[in-house]
Amino acid sequence: MKTRLLPLAAALLAPSAGALTVTGSVAGNVSPETRVSVWAVSASGQPVQEIASVPVTSGGRFRLDLPGNAPAPRALTPLSAQNVSWPGVLDPVTVSAPAQAAELKFFTYRDANRNGTRDEGETLNEATANVGRGTLFVVWVGGDVTVKANRGYEAALKRGWNALVVEVARAVKVAPYADGSAEVTLQAGR
Repeated sequence: MKTRLLPLAAALLAPSAGALTVTGSVAGNVSPETRVSVWAVSASGQPVQEIASVPVTSGGRFRLDLPGNAPAPRALTPLSAQNVSWPGVLDPVTVSAPAQAAELKFFTYRDANRNGTRDEGETLNEATANVGRGTLFVVWVGGDVTVKANRGYEAALKRGWNALVVEVARAVKVAPYADGSAEVTLQAGR
């Protein structure tokens, strides 16, 4: 099932160590049981811990609030130059200080039994969040750290949730996402 989530009139606000909110709307043919969720993923991109999920309302709207606290220890990995496989990152990679991190990915799934949580057998469909020509990237870090990589990639991360827009062209542009008026498009695949 391919689900397409369109203009996410998004409001992403990420104060240091604070909560993060994503609001938006869904366009297209989506079942009443569809939920939007974010998961902390392993270094290889496999879902480890559901951080938050919400149902898509009958009007196609949703509001996803991430908690201000850290992900579970099992969802955290040591941030190192060897395990950064984020959007736009190309070798060589440097990490300014040791830190624990949790990368988030967006998913949709059909909550068939409507119990408000994902159960075994409810397929996760990975979604990509785009802002203009960039990709929305969300990561939690346990301390202030700067990640640098080839082609101008530089992300200065503060302790807590960080929302970034990564635009890949000849050079890689990384900017904090704090402008709630920017158009975000979330497209689910497979």
